[in-house]
Amino acid sequence: MLAKVAWQSWRMDPLADGIPDAVRTIRLERTLAVLRTRFRPDAATEAVEPVESPEVIARHVADAVRSRIETEPDDERRIALANRVLALLEADVPGSLNRLMAFTGFDSGTVPRQLSPVVADAARATSLATALRTELASADRVDLLCGFIRRDGLRLLDDALNDLRRRGVPFRVITTAQPGATDRASIDHLVEHVGAEVRIGYGTESTRPQAKAWLFHRTSGDDTAFVGSANLSRASLTEGMEWTLRLSGIATPGLLRKFQATFEGHWTSDAFLSYDPARDATRLDAALTNGDGAPPTISQAGLDVRPLPHQQEALAALDVERDTHDRHRNLVVAATGTGKTVLAALDYRRLRERRDASLLVVVARDAALGPTLRTFRETLGDEKFGAIHAAGKRPRRRHLFASIDGLAEHGIEELPAARFDVVVVDGFDPAAAQAYTRLLAHLRPKELLGLTVTSDDDLPHHFDGRVAYELPLCDAVAAELLVPVRYHGVADGADLSDADWKLGAYDAGTLDARYIGNDARADVVLTALREHVSDVDTMRVVGWCVSDAHAAYMARVATESGIPALALAGGERDGANLVRGGGGSEHDDATALVAAANEAVAALRAGEVRVLFTANEETVDVPEVDTVLLLWPTDNPARFLRQLGVGLRRAPGKAALTVLDFIGTQRQEFRFDLRYRALTGASRRALRRQVEQGFPALPSGSRAVLDDDARRIVLANLGAPSRLSRGQLAADVRSHGDLSLATYLREADRELSDVYRNGGSWTSARRAAGFATPSGGPDEDVLLRRVAAFVHVDDAERADVYRRLVDVDGPRYGQLTEREQRVARMLLFMVWPKRGGFASYPAGLAHLRRHRAVCAEIAELIDVALDRARHVSAPLDAELASVPLASHASYLREEILAALGYATLRRPPGGHTAGAAWCPATHTDALLVTPGAGEPVSTELFRWRPRHRLSTSSAAGRRYLRHHEQGSHVVLFVRETSTGDGPTPFRCLGRVSYVEHEDDPVSITWRLHRPMPSDLVRGG
Repeated sequence: MLAKVAWQSWRMDPLADGIPDAVRTIRLERTLAVLRTRFRPDAATEAVEPVESPEVIARHVADAVRSRIETEPDDERRIALANRVLALLEADVPGSLNRLMAFTGFDSGTVPRQLSPVVADAARATSLATALRTELASADRVDLLCGFIRRDGLRLLDDALNDLRRRGVPFRVITTAQPGATDRASIDHLVEHVGAEVRIGYGTESTRPQAKAWLFHRTSGDDTAFVGSANLSRASLTEGMEWTLRLSGIATPGLLRKFQATFEGHWTSDAFLSYDPARDATRLDAALTNGDGAPPTISQAGLDVRPLPHQQEALAALDVERDTHDRHRNLVVAATGTGKTVLAALDYRRLRERRDASLLVVVARDAALGPTLRTFRETLGDEKFGAIHAAGKRPRRRHLFASIDGLAEHGIEELPAARFDVVVVDGFDPAAAQAYTRLLAHLRPKELLGLTVTSDDDLPHHFDGRVAYELPLCDAVAAELLVPVRYHGVADGADLSDADWKLGAYDAGTLDARYIGNDARADVVLTALREHVSDVDTMRVVGWCVSDAHAAYMARVATESGIPALALAGGERDGANLVRGGGGSEHDDATALVAAANEAVAALRAGEVRVLFTANEETVDVPEVDTVLLLWPTDNPARFLRQLGVGLRRAPGKAALTVLDFIGTQRQEFRFDLRYRALTGASRRALRRQVEQGFPALPSGSRAVLDDDARRIVLANLGAPSRLSRGQLAADVRSHGDLSLATYLREADRELSDVYRNGGSWTSARRAAGFATPSGGPDEDVLLRRVAAFVHVDDAERADVYRRLVDVDGPRYGQLTEREQRVARMLLFMVWPKRGGFASYPAGLAHLRRHRAVCAEIAELIDVALDRARHVSAPLDAELASVPLASHASYLREEILAALGYATLRRPPGGHTAGAAWCPATHTDALLVTPGAGEPVSTELFRWRPRHRLSTSSAAGRRYLRHHEQGSHVVLFVRETSTGDGPTPFRCLGRVSYVEHEDDPVSITWRLHRPMPSDLVRGG
């Protein structure tokens, strides 16, 4: 919120149009009163979510003080006014502005660091090179982030950089391998002669810094930074239209901290690899000679292939499934182009390190066999690894790569069921669904890994409907693994409200009748194509049609209008199902289809045609495609993602994927939310707001725009009720029969929030549905509303003890071990945060067991929660190993305080709201970090900004900074969100150690004993 701008705008023109954010003051209330009187009662205000309220209030006060001081011309009276304000705040009083520095003989620069940021560029008298030399001379540590480095730029800074080495100043550099820009000799010079530590990104846009920045650390705390567009070259430092913003730790501390955290995140990211000229020069040269800017292709075995951050998350999720849940049939879902095959190779490499394991990799098409084998060989460092199974021959190699059609032709049942230790199914072809079913029913590997683009195809059914790891499309685009999406919803005038609907989809014949020969609709399509594509003479477009006949019609219309187009046959539809074209033998049809597809794809890639119309989603594989036309309505997310996926992969010269979706009036059964959820990741409820606001939450570079008529159609479709009322939930439960909670959620495709929203419970839903439940108890209604608190239980030890504690025939409190008694106290305080009026823990446990329905539901919910655990938990280390908490597990505040000995019957945790707690019983400080009170710097560092007033000279402050000498411990807990239908847990990040701190306001950087999950780092 920009309090100054808003306040001034209201002061100058109280009736000005607009939507300013403002602190609610007496002046503003008077203005609002005028608006309400002259216009309407609901005018002029809209509730805004609170954001960093201390900062907003402080900024408002600062603006008011600045405005008043600016009107006072006398310096002494200015200082007197400031002193009166500061005296009220019990703060220090100002004198005059001075710069304090030790005598070192260097030029300290010309811009006072108390002042606002300034811009330096080549057009000014003082060039950026000069300013950098000044800053380098006084720095105690230097970090540089830039896209490329050239020797002519280094020469401008030679003296200053040599002085860094002479003074032993650490110098870290992050840069990238950009063909035609990066100069390897300059990077070698930085390492060998300047002593810099260099990390290089070998990717393209996904790891290329768009902002270029220098950060100068000083032991005095007087840090500075330059952030702008200038790379390390002569042209950037002395010429051209470059811009640079100067930041100061005094004038702009928040921005400087943000840059520091961003740099540390990049430095620890696997996207940037350490560079040693003696070891890595060949790899850098290979990347720099790859002139098209694409990532260098690894052409020799033995190079270190390391996982990207999202692949690290997927590997960690597979560890959870195998080690925590003992599940060995696992599925990974991610869009095309996100490196699923590399992930499978990395996973197999880990498995092979534990024990020798034979391997079978099954791909969807023969064309993928060669690239897949090459990926595994490069990842394993073995250029002779594995062999491709040729169709019609008996597979004899220990490690085999085969297509699903090749195995089906050989005879799947001819393979010994237990021959392969590891089986990877890389991709899913709907046309071969029966072959996949036979294959996965027959084979018995020790580890089965499935890879697919969407959880809505048929492959998840072979993995019990579970997904070990899923990377939604919006997250893949945000991580720059795929190109941004420019989506346009265009109303086409077609009315499908009375179209035939079969098997959950529109009847293909009906759609053909509405579309083929409809020249008005075809004209809408071609007009939109010319309007939204900047250059139709260079575009590469795929148009998804209902049928071969529809594709042929569209190709003819496009060609007649001057846009070269082809129709690719082989994609007839029967309702929602794809069927192959008829005529001739099956073998002849398949051969002709492949030949036609290859010819059409070659023509599109060569630019001989600009649009390829088809209904065959399995044959088009052209990364250069930059535009997709959605020419028939499908709400099947799997098909929607496959249609988008043809153009999502990165390719040289492609900045984004343009999607033109042609929208008509739909039947009530059609669901726009399913396709938009696949695009945005938003819930149905959030989608309506996103549509109304123009999809503001899409990843950077992406956008979605609906024309007025399309927007009206979509909003009407999304307006149907999405949340189940109590009565609707009961009816839905009744319709699925007498099921367990886990089975109902799976069969009905429901979320836990559908059951537990607004104080609901599984027990009450079953009773309303007419199913039997255990008997109640005197406090059942109150306790059932508290059951939702157990949805976060995600570590095996706690789940096991909790289940025994809610077993009405389980052990009594006195029969538990000391550790189990501590877990029992965690459970009891979670149910009764204010102790529930019990005089002892045994009494509380006995009272809970009187409520049989509550206990049964808690046990069921714990099973569901543990089944959904996505992090590998580990006991706390060192002296806290006896405390029943685990790093990377989730806990409510009450559980944390009970486990660490803070909470007792005399001091129940229900009233504790502070951001930290000193627990003398375990000599531990628990840091309870809520959103906005800290952020990860990297996987191993976390910066904490206490919400409460903290002085480093206080008892707590001294304990934080000197916990090693004092023998105390610090455990970090982070709340990932502050919203939800039930109590919000904290994620335990384990024990931490002090690294450094800043004063006024206090912030402390901690080093984690166990690296935090990478998804927390990405989430910030």
